Amino acid sequence: VWVDARSDPAFREDRIPGAVPLNEDRWESLIGGFIAVWRPGLRVVVYCDSQECDASQHVALRLRRELSIDEVYVLSGGWSEWQKAQSK
Repeated sequence: VWVDARSDPAFREDRIPGAVPLNEDRWESLIGGFIAVWRPGLRVVVYCDSQECDASQHVALRLRRELSIDEVYVLSGGWSEWQKAQSK
């Protein structure tokens, strides 16, 4: 499951196909959308804007702590690296 930890405007502008929004600003209102697509055994990959962005780290930590999901990863380099990889 791809999780987009960026701001709502950034998510609306563009995202990894199939990603669900989940950011700390609107955690309570967005967590239900994540829960609707996640199932035990699925890996979760969280991303934000870039390597300098900490939002994905915070969201990943909350998913581990609050939902006890073990397989939560952070996409190294975030959205900007994913875009670069897609243009190759």
